[in-house]
Amino acid sequence: MLELARENSGQGQPIALAAGALFVMLAAVAAITLWRTYTGTSPELDRTVAARLLQARATQASEQLVEKTKGLEVTQQESIDQLQMVQEQLQQMRKQLAAQQADTKRLSEQMSALTEAIDGLRQSFASAQSSEPSSPAPSHHHALRARAHARVSQKSRD
Repeated sequence: MLELARENSGQGQPIALAAGALFVMLAAVAAITLWRTYTGTSPELDRTVAARLLQARATQASEQLVEKTKGLEVTQQESIDQLQMVQEQLQQMRKQLAAQQADTKRLSEQMSALTEAIDGLRQSFASAQSSEPSSPAPSHHHALRARAHARVSQKSRD
């Protein structure tokens, strides 16, 4: 029987040890529960609140990005429209400049023709004065003017 008592006493020790460990764990759980109840905070609630705040901030940031993107799209379209207007105005100005250059060239050619006609008239007048000592008749001046006018008219048509 002595042997049986020794065997029982060996088995009782692990049971007592397990019971003591269970008691310590229950006491720790109770202490944690009392501490959370007393302070009114729990890490799970804190984490949930923090997650909700982060989600709200992310949503707000996303909405702000959408608004800014829409604003940039509007600004970009306005810039494109303004650029197209400027390009159209530039094209019109180029056409006007080309027309003015053509007019300037035509007027320059007419001026050259007139200058040549005047020089011709001066030479013919000088030669007429040197060949005729007296003043020429008015009909002679009329003929010179008609020739000069014909030259100018012919060159302006070209």
